[in-house]
Amino acid sequence: MSDYSKGYYALIKHSDIKQPYHWVLKAPNHEVILKSENYASKHGALNGIESTQEHCPFDENYQRLEASDGSHYFNLRAKNHQVIGTSEMYTTKSMRDHGIEAVKEYGVTSYIKDETGSDGGDVGLTATLALGNESHAEEKPVMTKKPEKSSLAGRYA
Repeated sequence: MSDYSKGYYALIKHSDIKQPYHWVLKAPNHEVILKSENYASKHGALNGIESTQEHCPFDENYQRLEASDGSHYFNLRAKNHQVIGTSEMYTTKSMRDHGIEAVKEYGVTSYIKDETGSDGGDVGLTATLALGNESHAEEKPVMTKKPEKSSLAGRYA
């Protein structure tokens, strides 16, 4: 059993775009099961992960959709109906529903792999996942340290 048996989030940063941070939720087999929007800051992306952890267990937070080409997908939404994350495209409703169950099961995980390479010491340790390398199943997840909440903003600062 790998250390990723409960799934994990990968926090990612792309260079040369205005909102460079996003996260993906991965199942224990390292397949992406949910993707976030892009965020301007690392803290914003961490807020998105926290919102996913809070909202993923509840079926009423899933919007089951069909694309114009007949593919099926879903959105995970917060109580205010704002989209938190979007799934991949599935060929059948049954596969989409299986994807929803996977997010319900693995979305509550507290494992976060920080792949941003921009650790300033206040969020956590930087870790890398060597995709395509079969030894990654033996890597240990790195827990990030959650930043302190700002009493003025009520969000992570």
